[in-house]
Amino acid sequence: MADFGDGLAQGPDLLAAAETAVAAATAPLHGRRPDLLGVFVSHPDPDTAASAGQRAMEVAGATTAFGCRASGVIGDGRGVEDTPAVSVWAATLPDVRVTPFRLQAARSEGGISVGGMPVPADDDAVAVLLADPFTFPAQGFVEQSDTALGGLPLIGGLATAPVGSSALGPARPAPGGARLFLDGEVHERGAIGVLLGGNVAVRTLVSQGCRPIGPTMTVTAAGGSELHALAGMPAYRKLEEILRDLSETDRRLALQGLHLGVAIDEYADSHGRGDFLIRGVVGADEDTGTVTVGDVVEVGRTVRFHVRDATTAGEDLDALMAAGGDDGPVGGALLFTCTGRGRIMFGEPDSVHGGASHDVRAVRRGLAPRVAGFFADGEIGPVVSKNHLHGFTASVLAFE
Repeated sequence: MADFGDGLAQGPDLLAAAETAVAAATAPLHGRRPDLLGVFVSHPDPDTAASAGQRAMEVAGATTAFGCRASGVIGDGRGVEDTPAVSVWAATLPDVRVTPFRLQAARSEGGISVGGMPVPADDDAVAVLLADPFTFPAQGFVEQSDTALGGLPLIGGLATAPVGSSALGPARPAPGGARLFLDGEVHERGAIGVLLGGNVAVRTLVSQGCRPIGPTMTVTAAGGSELHALAGMPAYRKLEEILRDLSETDRRLALQGLHLGVAIDEYADSHGRGDFLIRGVVGADEDTGTVTVGDVVEVGRTVRFHVRDATTAGEDLDALMAAGGDDGPVGGALLFTCTGRGRIMFGEPDSVHGGASHDVRAVRRGLAPRVAGFFADGEIGPVVSKNHLHGFTASVLAFE
């Protein structure tokens, strides 16, 4: 029988925090050695985070351990952002095959090649992937993974954290800040992860937390990430028309952060909430009539604008957790949630939404009691059986 545990500890002595978090996470395992350990560390200094990650792996003595440095971590029913902390997730997984891997990217004549990915076995169920986006082509790897890995689901996140501090405000993630943990070693480049196969029952869930506004449209002219025309009308003018017809509340949300949903299934009879892959709108130019999106959108694709707020994101995650729970009991879960879904979206800890702890509380309430993970700068997870790199989402790997 599988057992799961999670722990989170804070404090100026990060090595002691690592030991405390490991003790809390392994206590429910009844003295058994963890088959799989997740270690997630938040600290402004990358090397201090690396030392804490190594200490946690050493103390736990797990068969396989993986994890990363991040700007915030999740465990023990709460999320902690921009504060020194260690989160640990531990599991005994009888008869489950756990295969660790490390990926590195290299330039070749054909572009960029990725090496190190083991060939999935027929009974592999899922791969967890943690990547440094500054040294690993995560977007391209995820896009090609359905073909390259034979449809194997990928879930995880981009592991970034600030380097140093700034007098002008919070430091932003930058090259050199990544620390990836794998079986006692710390890596500063590439990606790491684990393949899970054999007698393993898992579910992957992705909550995008957006609500559609305006009509569904066809892209009638585009170039790269620029939309030139929507439904036969200049894209900027069409957007103006949609905004004009919105309620005051939705117009305010759109002006605060507008997104474009690209239909996942072009052949569906209708497209509503949850049927789109969400991408950010990064610009709109009245002079050229274009709208710029954070991805390439081809002519002929079905799209619809979306807005996002705390209430919508909360309702979407709660509904997803309830639906996932209907499939049977879950013992533990790994959670990879966006850095934009903590205090930025849900407010301070004592707010009505629960701040950085919102998502982990929702997963514990609706799905699994033992949850840990980290705040990512991009979340990986399958939607409609295809792997995608997302933003502003919560990706969950649940173990039955």
